[in-house]
Amino acid sequence: MTKSEKPTPADDDAVARRRRLAEVFGDVLPETTSDERGGGASGDDREAWYRENRPPHHGG
Repeated sequence: MTKSEKPTPADDDAVARRRRLAEVFGDVLPETTSDERGGGASGDDREAWYRENRPPHHGG
């Protein structure tokens, strides 16, 4: 839809429905996936997380 086009009643209903669902359930899923946003966790981040959260009885 371009800026010059006015939304149709069906579009208004869909927007209102999404707004009501977000009010009730919150924003459960992001609009974009992590793949679309780029970045993401690298192997180093996972290793650091593991070291920070490793139980003390697991020597290392």
